[in-house]
Amino acid sequence: MALKLGVLALLTAKPGKEAELAAFLNAGRSIVEDEAGTKVWYAFQVDGATFGIFDAFADEDARKAHLSGRIPAALSEVGPDLLAADPDIRLVDVLALKHAA
Repeated sequence: MALKLGVLALLTAKPGKEAELAAFLNAGRSIVEDEAGTKVWYAFQVDGATFGIFDAFADEDARKAHLSGRIPAALSEVGPDLLAADPDIRLVDVLALKHAA
């Protein structure tokens, strides 16, 4: 199965909320475990206040299901408290992938 589509979300934590945002993202893994169509999910930290999520999908239906699922809903709830700005969410095409077992 080829992973052709992705979502890249960049998040900026409010000052003093970095640890809470990191904890929220870490907890997100348990949510996406239930999403059969989300084949790849990474939460990461770029620098002190900048965090991100990258997901990959085999088809548009899976990507749409994720975007209307529990992670975006949870992010909407905690966003006003944890985020300095609205998330920068970009739909991307996966051009190449290396997967090691």
